Amino acid sequence: MMTHYKVGPRMSQAVAYNGALHIAGQVADDRKAGVENQTLQVLAKIEALLEEAGTNKSKLVAVNVFLPHISDFDAMNAIYDAWIDPADAPGRSRRHRSRS
Repeated sequence: MMTHYKVGPRMSQAVAYNGALHIAGQVADDRKAGVENQTLQVLAKIEALLEEAGTNKSKLVAVNVFLPHISDFDAMNAIYDAWIDPADAPGRSRRHRSRS
């Protein structure tokens, strides 16, 4: 059985299938906010999707982080590290996209 969450005209924000929840890439609503506030916004969206699907962040398998500026890495990590449970930390990767 497949369940879609926060369905829009182009995509769902999350899809549960075969016991796994796949969450679409999340972005902050306020793109002019600082990296700390944007990180808080994104993590809140992820947590809400997890809750709606009946799960929680302790069940995350992997997280991908995309940052436009690598100089924001430490500020983003400060928020992320406070949010994630280090005993149940998922695998994680990051990418830096330079803007021209």
